[in-house]
Amino acid sequence: MTTHTQEKTTLVLGGTGKTGRRVRTRLDALGVRTRIGSRAGDPPFDWEDPSTWPAVLDGIDAAYLCYVPDLAVPGAGETVGALADAAVLAGVRRLVLLSGRGEPAAQEAEDRVRAAAAGSPTTVTVVRASWFAQNFSESFLLDGVLRGEVALPVGAVGEPFIDAEDIADVVTAALTEDRHDGALYEVTGPRLLTFAEAAEEVGRAIGRPVRYRTVTVDEYARAMAEQGIDEGTVDFMTYLFTEVLDGHNASVTDGVRRAVGHPARDFADYARRTAAEGAWSAAYDEARR
Repeated sequence: MTTHTQEKTTLVLGGTGKTGRRVRTRLDALGVRTRIGSRAGDPPFDWEDPSTWPAVLDGIDAAYLCYVPDLAVPGAGETVGALADAAVLAGVRRLVLLSGRGEPAAQEAEDRVRAAAAGSPTTVTVVRASWFAQNFSESFLLDGVLRGEVALPVGAVGEPFIDAEDIADVVTAALTEDRHDGALYEVTGPRLLTFAEAAEEVGRAIGRPVRYRTVTVDEYARAMAEQGIDEGTVDFMTYLFTEVLDGHNASVTDGVRRAVGHPARDFADYARRTAAEGAWSAAYDEARR
């Protein structure tokens, strides 16, 4: 097995996000030189401003493509494909794309990245992830946890929540080991949980109840609008809850084990670890001030 470490530079797009910062930590531990792609980076990177791309791609050997906010956003596939074209032209030899499991729009982005690399020395690895466990602690479900009630337009649909630590393990391996070139990994947690069961696990870990309430799509959209969330984000979130969480992803895979040799972390382990780290307690105390 060949690995690529100190003499190469790896670009981590979304390097301050849920998966990107974890990937960066792992690459640092391996001694891999990294460059973070963000608006605040040096040089700065902006997905919506192609003029920022050449400087960020200059001298890069491998790149982690993590599109924000999500590959399901209209136009995302075209943008990611264009970035992949620029990366191939710049001589980047390895691309690792974070994709969404069971999302047709995300798979369009996968096709565009593969097409960009076709006929070139550049290899493409795709990591298709299910819903992140960290959405309960680092994203839009955190406020509900702090209030003690998570309300979503989802019923008793099972979801194999994936720990971002597992995603980072897989992505880091794909960025540094030749054996993953050209692979497709669908990564999930080891079991299905409904959102109600996941909320219960979080409540058990933090020692106070976290209830779950099913609302209609219209109620959910109205609540977001009342919070001042823009119409585009409202439309995107309702799409995810109606098109992605319809049951077609209610199965688990062995993608984590196939990629890195260890089983996927369980949601209960994530909840206990996050509670022990004090993430929910600190946020709860801050919200009560």
